Amino acid sequence: MAQTAAPTTGAPAITPISLKAIAPWAVFFGIVMLILLYFVGAEQGATSVIAGAGVHEWVHDGRHLLGFPCH
Repeated sequence: MAQTAAPTTGAPAITPISLKAIAPWAVFFGIVMLILLYFVGAEQGATSVIAGAGVHEWVHDGRHLLGFPCH
């Protein structure tokens, strides 16, 4: 069973993606990152949205890694 590969003649054309196509995804991921930043950096104490220390314990090491004061 012999296999032959057809030689390629050139590089495939890369079509650019327009900003209109990227903008909704950029906004979505920006909002997700801001929510994540809030939970890692500020979800404790007086500004707490979720009662208790559960969120604080889940993101505790991330706070220290990113330099947020915690104790």
